[in-house]
Amino acid sequence: MKKTLRNIIESIFVAILVFVLTVTNMFFRLDYMLKDALYQIPRGVSSQIKIIAIDEKTLEELGPINTWSRQYYADLIEILNSNQDSKPAVIAFDILFSGYFGENNTITEGDKAFAHAAEESGNVVAVTQFKYEEKAALNEEGLVSYPIEDIFYPYQELKEVVTLGYSNVSQDSDSTVRRITLKENYNGQDVYTFSKAIYDMYCQSNGIVPNEVSTDKYGMTIINYSGKPGDYEHISMVDVLNGNIDPRAFTNSIVIVGAYATGMQDNFNVPNGYSNQMYGVEVHANILQSMMEGRFSINANPYLVGIITGILCGIIHFIFKKAKIWLSTILLILAIGLELFIGVVINNNGKAISLIYVIIALVLSYIYALAVGYILEKLKRKKVINAFKKYVAPEVVEEISKKGDFTIKLGGENRDIAVLFVDIRGFTTMSEILSPEEVVAILNNYLNLTTKAIFKNKGTLDKFVGDATMAVFNSPFDLDDYVFRAVCTALDIVEGSKELEEKLMKEFGRTIGFGVGVNCGPAIVGNIGCEFRMDFTAIGDTVNTAARLESNAKKGQVLISQEVYDRVKDRIEVEEIGEIPLKGKSNGVFVYSLLSVKREDV
Repeated sequence: MKKTLRNIIESIFVAILVFVLTVTNMFFRLDYMLKDALYQIPRGVSSQIKIIAIDEKTLEELGPINTWSRQYYADLIEILNSNQDSKPAVIAFDILFSGYFGENNTITEGDKAFAHAAEESGNVVAVTQFKYEEKAALNEEGLVSYPIEDIFYPYQELKEVVTLGYSNVSQDSDSTVRRITLKENYNGQDVYTFSKAIYDMYCQSNGIVPNEVSTDKYGMTIINYSGKPGDYEHISMVDVLNGNIDPRAFTNSIVIVGAYATGMQDNFNVPNGYSNQMYGVEVHANILQSMMEGRFSINANPYLVGIITGILCGIIHFIFKKAKIWLSTILLILAIGLELFIGVVINNNGKAISLIYVIIALVLSYIYALAVGYILEKLKRKKVINAFKKYVAPEVVEEISKKGDFTIKLGGENRDIAVLFVDIRGFTTMSEILSPEEVVAILNNYLNLTTKAIFKNKGTLDKFVGDATMAVFNSPFDLDDYVFRAVCTALDIVEGSKELEEKLMKEFGRTIGFGVGVNCGPAIVGNIGCEFRMDFTAIGDTVNTAARLESNAKKGQVLISQEVYDRVKDRIEVEEIGEIPLKGKSNGVFVYSLLSVKREDV
């Protein structure tokens, strides 16, 4: 119950965290990067949009643009309109024609010619440009915006005969152009962006009902770029002026004339530009194509998105804490993949949502669940090791844990082992005389002695049965020299009993003695029992014989079998007892009484 409650609290925390991150857009740079990669995939540019580029070739032939006579632009219009049946639908100039070119700002023949050509053409769009105040302020709707300080128009004669649109583009905090403000209100009059002015004229020319461009509360909309830098067809302006291009190539097209050289400083960072910047005319071309195809989107309500994604992330976190690693991994991949797919679909239908926060939350949640699971597994492993140390010599457990080999075969297996049994002589009579507290105290002292002796020699404490102790050697893990270790254990118990006798005599006025039996040979070891209660132990004649030897041993005596003697006879001293009958065996067993061992480090 506590674990479930903790998981619920964690899931609620994850949901709240995702909501807060989505609403505040704290990691907006990462969010931009992901949305750029998904939303700004080149879709193919329109052949109806053509760029007449004021490029390096044009500048080399005609000189710096600020020295040109505007007669060049008049000539360009006349060339494009030379055949009325194949003239462009729109001719747009992404150049601010402010002021006259004559001395002391007086009008020139070139200025007049350009204005006249534009008027005759009737399909020319030119740009204005706003100057914004540097300090943001609240507008009439209570929203933060940058007030317009001034506006720059083309010279008067041109202004009166062309359609105008402002060329300013919005840049996000990372200086990338992702959004546009569709229109600005200046002196009570709506002024549309350059691309919108071009689009409206194109629709009017072709009898098309313009697509509606949705905007957010700030009057902004996100640009879905169709091409990357250099994708739109661009023709050098000087090639058109020199007659190298057939004007029919621009039939019913939208022609945008603008800077296409780095030195003209009309280039911008764009979301699909990679390492290259995009010229202003290309930005406007992308905006224009989005209008033609009705492919704009606005940011979805962050509060609604935060609530939905927060709840989903909280639920998935809860599953992570309970599911297996492989299932959590599959769920993580599916959840992120589905979110990205849904994000693209929603964007294509006019709404852009933040994607990065779900990914951050799910990845961190997945790592957290793995880390917690790993830590809990380590703690559980440590707990198992500590529990194992109560049955197996601690140093044996430590060595096995370092190797990571905890495999114990389920069921049973034949294994050669040494078995030791020991119990207290006269315990039943003593327990009838002493109080229960005294009996328990004596028994604990005895068990402490036998356990330490077993663990000292790397044996496994199999079980306590009343006042009897059973130990095995070479089970469940391989143990070197296990028969000799069993013999050493038996002698350690007998020798340790002398000191224990003195202690018990002082405390309780009673003494005890031990009888020990040791045998070795094949036995079945493994998990014995049923599904709901198992005991890892050893069974078989070898075990039974060791128990019978112990029951025949006198106080302070260690009886070993012939098999034990044969295996370690060079390192022990014994007294030959001879063949004795053992309960449950048809034939007698030849036994020896252990006197001493030639102890070395084992």
